[in-house]
Amino acid sequence: MKLIHRFLFVATTLACIPLFADDITLSHGKGRVDVKIDGKLFTSYHYDGVPKPALYPVRWIDGTGMTRRFPMEEALPGESNDHAHHRSVFWGHRHVKGGKNDGIHDFWGENSNSGKQVSTEVKCGEDGAIHSANKWVSKAGETIATDSRVIRFSASKTARIMDYTMTIHASQGDIILMDDKDAGMGFRVPDTMCVTPHGTAKIKAEGYMLNSEGVTGAGCWGKRAKWVDYSGLVEGKILGVAMFDHPDNPRHPTSWHARSYGLCAANIFGKRHFEKLADKNAGNYPLKKGQSLTFKYRLYWHAEKGDAKKIDAQYRQWIAAKGK
Repeated sequence: MKLIHRFLFVATTLACIPLFADDITLSHGKGRVDVKIDGKLFTSYHYDGVPKPALYPVRWIDGTGMTRRFPMEEALPGESNDHAHHRSVFWGHRHVKGGKNDGIHDFWGENSNSGKQVSTEVKCGEDGAIHSANKWVSKAGETIATDSRVIRFSASKTARIMDYTMTIHASQGDIILMDDKDAGMGFRVPDTMCVTPHGTAKIKAEGYMLNSEGVTGAGCWGKRAKWVDYSGLVEGKILGVAMFDHPDNPRHPTSWHARSYGLCAANIFGKRHFEKLADKNAGNYPLKKGQSLTFKYRLYWHAEKGDAKKIDAQYRQWIAAKGK
């Protein structure tokens, strides 16, 4: 991809203009960054007016929506409207301990007791990536921690790819990312792609879930694996998405909060849930003030039902690439 401009654009000051000719462009809209491939919208990074940053929609080559509509848009008749905090593609954590009174704060849910991930800066980099900084603000208005994110995009004639690097900073003081099944890097697929749709959906589903260890369907929940693939029927086509866990990530291979109703989250924290342990703090990850924790994931959208050999080849190619 050839650079045609060498500038950084800050969300709060001015809009981006296309960075790449006839390939991938990043441009600011109101409270979002739009990502286009060959002039067609691939996804938008929403950072304003939402409780946490989210990428929505995520569109296939022909424009088909690859993540659930709700809650980023109102559900259509028959579509599910459960778990309003499952915002397409997102990061969250249900229980984060820290702050002045060493309290426990929710940055996964979106209810009256939850905190918010508030963007402080969003840039379109000359490297073709979105660079985002966020503060984790408690219900009481206290900043508990901060994060920085780098999201890169690539494509081919048969795939759409998103590389998401998330770094959590204990910038304000000591924190503990506590043991909980509701945490990590997640996405929510359309109802028709689900293995077993949620009860709020009134739509027939033809979905299939597979992990790198050969486990399928609902059995993927809580299992450790290098990747999980979700594929199924979407608008008359069989499409899929795999999420890859990088070997450099903490506690690799990660466990997966992978639900048959369409949620899939890479989660290293939920050990007591996934491994049925008595110790409720088994998955805790403490960070001292000034420390940070980095995760790297790839989301790989593809055509056809997930094929273990093909997906694993893509995974091995990713981890072998320099700078990934």
